[in-house]
Amino acid sequence: MPPLLDTRASGRLSLTAMTGSKSFLGGPAVATAGFNQDYLGPTIIMRNGDLAAEVNNTLDEAVSVHWHGLMLPGEYDGGPHLPIAPGATWRPRMAIAQDPATAWYHTHIHERTAAQVYSGLAGVTHVTDGRDDQRGLPAEYGVDDLTLVLQDRRFDTTGRMVYDPSMMDRMHGFTGNRILVNGQLGAAAVVPEGIVRLRLLNGSNARTYNLFFDDARPMHLVATDGGFLPAPLVLDALRLSPGERAEILIDFAGGGAPVLMSDPEQSYGVFPFATDSELSARITQLPTVLDGVLEDFTDAPALTRQVSLDMGMGGMMMGGGGFAINGQPFDMDRIDFEVALGSVERWHIRSTMVAHPFHVHGVRFRVLSENGAPPRPENTGWKDTVLVPGEAEIVARFDQPAGRDVPLMFHCHILEHEDAGMMGQFTVS
Repeated sequence: MPPLLDTRASGRLSLTAMTGSKSFLGGPAVATAGFNQDYLGPTIIMRNGDLAAEVNNTLDEAVSVHWHGLMLPGEYDGGPHLPIAPGATWRPRMAIAQDPATAWYHTHIHERTAAQVYSGLAGVTHVTDGRDDQRGLPAEYGVDDLTLVLQDRRFDTTGRMVYDPSMMDRMHGFTGNRILVNGQLGAAAVVPEGIVRLRLLNGSNARTYNLFFDDARPMHLVATDGGFLPAPLVLDALRLSPGERAEILIDFAGGGAPVLMSDPEQSYGVFPFATDSELSARITQLPTVLDGVLEDFTDAPALTRQVSLDMGMGGMMMGGGGFAINGQPFDMDRIDFEVALGSVERWHIRSTMVAHPFHVHGVRFRVLSENGAPPRPENTGWKDTVLVPGEAEIVARFDQPAGRDVPLMFHCHILEHEDAGMMGQFTVS
């Protein structure tokens, strides 16, 4: 598991963006980056209340820290308008006030997000209220509560991790030929013979996973991006696109060595598990209800907006990128939407050419429909990122203020696409 950074007692958080060197396949070491370590960052545990953060940048280029999934005003969100220069320190004083959730953090520098996240500048955040025992949920970090960062990375014939996107890689998103879990290749998890909680983050640049177990054991979905469901949902498979998180419970009673797989049509192993009868199984019964509350926006007056995630072949062939939202590539100086503070809005999102994972900063939303049908089971809870293979409609209340100097973002979470211009920004006032 990633090392633990527990802020609950101190109300303080310190991260340092640093260079590193890592050999993933036993071959030549490659240059990497991470927070407080060579690659990736610690798992940050936080509670509601004041949080004083300090982010130091020891790299030779600007970075930022976007708190993906935290409900924060624009001035603390960590988007491209808040770069941390080489040698500089960012000290946001934040007020955490939201439901428990698995979130994450990553650099978000315009035109450099894909390369910087690929190099390792990302980590996971747990927002907790300390009530998981009452919910009957596993909560012992690294034993029955596992944080798993899924990333695909490309390795050459010498075993070096490489990032050298071609035009086709930029068009479809950069995908790899190996799967890393928590920055490791060939690792496995040893778990007790009981109920185990998996907090899954798709931290890949572009790959979507369709997850299932090779022995067909069910997955019990208990939380999505923005928090708990009202009750667990039983799934045979779970789709997870870049930026999405899901919490699932797996029953390992009876032993076995199941493998988490992806893509049923051309399946490949993502992560193996093994059980150990010597480990104490703290939780042995699946909960039947949870305390997640899903706001119903049905009767709320709402402004409707159209969001088209555009890819233009002509623009790419001519060297113009061809990536835009509503026909306009991202412009740091242009505000695309002006949203009223406290208002409810419905956004109708349409993807062109490929399925795009769509992320909105500073809010959690409900998915109303996908291609005119009810949302997939894994999209029925609170979300901040949703894969749009055609069309989707979402609804959200905008409670976090954001001014013109530090607006909030909305974008495709295929990192090559957002860097190339498939991103917009909005104020909330």
